[in-house]
Amino acid sequence: MNNIDNKIFDLANVCELEIQDEFKKIDDICLNNSIKVLNAFRNNKVSENHFNSTTGYGYGDLGRDVIEKVYCDIFKTEAALVRNQFVSGSHALSTALFAILRPSDTLLSISGLPYDTLHEVIGIKNNPSSLKAFGIKYDQIDLVNDDFDYQKIEEYLKHNKVKLIEIQRSKGYSTRKSISIEKVEKVIKLIKSIDKNIIVMVDNCYCEFVTTTEPSEVGADITVGSLIKNLGAGIAPNGAYIVGKKDLIELCGERLTLPGEGVEVGPTLGINKSILQGLYFAPSVVASALKTAVFTSAILEKLNYQIEPKYNSERVDIVQNIIFGNSDDLIKYVEGIQYGSAIDSFVSPIPSPMPGYDDKVIMASGSFNQGSSIELSCDGPLREPFIAYQQGALTYEYGKLGVLIAINNLLKNE
Repeated sequence: MNNIDNKIFDLANVCELEIQDEFKKIDDICLNNSIKVLNAFRNNKVSENHFNSTTGYGYGDLGRDVIEKVYCDIFKTEAALVRNQFVSGSHALSTALFAILRPSDTLLSISGLPYDTLHEVIGIKNNPSSLKAFGIKYDQIDLVNDDFDYQKIEEYLKHNKVKLIEIQRSKGYSTRKSISIEKVEKVIKLIKSIDKNIIVMVDNCYCEFVTTTEPSEVGADITVGSLIKNLGAGIAPNGAYIVGKKDLIELCGERLTLPGEGVEVGPTLGINKSILQGLYFAPSVVASALKTAVFTSAILEKLNYQIEPKYNSERVDIVQNIIFGNSDDLIKYVEGIQYGSAIDSFVSPIPSPMPGYDDKVIMASGSFNQGSSIELSCDGPLREPFIAYQQGALTYEYGKLGVLIAINNLLKNE
């Protein structure tokens, strides 16, 4: 296919035999999460009439209401805000931060520097619309050996008043490992033992359904994620979710729309069916993305590339890092992922400036939905150590083929 070297196919076959135990673990998780989703649909009596659309103000949208009840069941929370008005996961995070924080409050990140797109939201990078511009303070505590600095967190909280603590589970464009649900649970217990009123917000992007437990089940007050990642399954065309305590979700609703109307308004414009269908398929699609990541890790390690995580490591999110150490290999691999995509396979991605990022970024996203990273995609900033961040695949078979085409593009001129 596409002149892929037969030696690459032979190596793929060897790798697949070695990773079958990992695939079985993924299948077991998929089944458990499928049970969770199906029960939520059945318990809330989801019906065809919930696919109907509203326009204008969006008053009385039964589909929107049932979607949010389904999310509450899955995440085991008091309330949910699942809306197409969110343009991204970063938008949902920004909405939650501006909804909850007030002038002179302190926001503390305990997972180090947040993702690039939040820098102007917080005021790490100057912006007249940032939290900093409204007098909200920011501080951060870096991870130590890919785990929380429990001692430093305890000391900080005993000597400083903190309104909200933010935890970013996925690594973003950093070199650290992503954060497991067990570590999230441990640190939340520590935080609440010091001050039970501190609000803990978890950025759950790329992590949903990777395991059978979500942050809201281990003490997170607010959990946030995107619908063009895991839970949209490549079907939801846009949107994001915020789940958590009822009073906090009401604040988020009033920030997204307006005070006094909040969660009661917001037209769905025909998206309800896509959101529900995406959620229904999400456990299976996340499993395909995980299998693609495991396969990528195994075959590239055999080709002597540095990868993280290893194929048999615990998976926290759907992201697979490939550390190339030079820009040429990074560009060739990302080009190959684009060539192996269903959409715009004839296009060659080039490193370009992107809003919210300090470095030029090269991005392959031959996706049905623009920017959908649950579909096979790969991107990375052009900076040391030149890491490709690969994620997604709607089916394992398409994911595998995309990776093989990328490897062929990487090796063909060697």
